[in-house]
Amino acid sequence: MAQIDPKLPFTPIRIAILTMSDTRSLAEDKSGNLLADRIEDAGHTIADRALVKDDRTAIADQVSRWIANPDIDVVITTGGTGFTGRDVTPEAVKPLFEKEIDGFATVFHMISFETVATSTIQSRACGGVAGGTLIFCLPGSPGACRDGWDKILKLQLDSRHRPCNFVEIMPRLEEHRRKP
Repeated sequence: MAQIDPKLPFTPIRIAILTMSDTRSLAEDKSGNLLADRIEDAGHTIADRALVKDDRTAIADQVSRWIANPDIDVVITTGGTGFTGRDVTPEAVKPLFEKEIDGFATVFHMISFETVATSTIQSRACGGVAGGTLIFCLPGSPGACRDGWDKILKLQLDSRHRPCNFVEIMPRLEEHRRKP
C-alpha cells in the first residue's frame, strides 16, 4: 500500500507556479495562493511565481524559461485547461513535453470524479517532462488545485513516498542526454 515512510529523509524541491487568467492579479489568485500555501506547508520551496494571460505564446514562453532554469525542478500551472476559446494551456504546454505523464491525467480524473462527478470530463489536466523539469497543468478552480495537490502531487513530490515517487527519479530525467 502507498504510504509515507517516516524513516526516510525528506528532500525539498523547488516549484514554480504559473496562473493563467485574463481577469485576476496575483493578489486575487485563489488557486495559485492555495498551491503556494500547500507547497510551502509540505516543506518545498516556491522557486518562482507568475500570472500570464490566456495566451498560447505567453504561456509557452514562461514555461520554457522555467524549464531552462536549473533552479526549478517542477512547474505547476493552474487555469486554461477547459474547452472555451481562451483555454489554451494544454496547446501551449504539451508541445514542450519530451514525455507525457499520461497517468497524471488519469488519476486526476479519478479523484476529480469523487468531487465533481462527470463534470471532470470538462478538464484537460495534463502532465509531462521537459528538460528534466516535471510539469503539471491543473484546472483553475481552487477545488481542482486542492485535489491535484493533496491527493496526487503532494505524495508524488515527497521523497519518502513508497513504493515510488517523482523525486527519486528526478536525477535520471536527463540521462538520455548524457554521453555514454
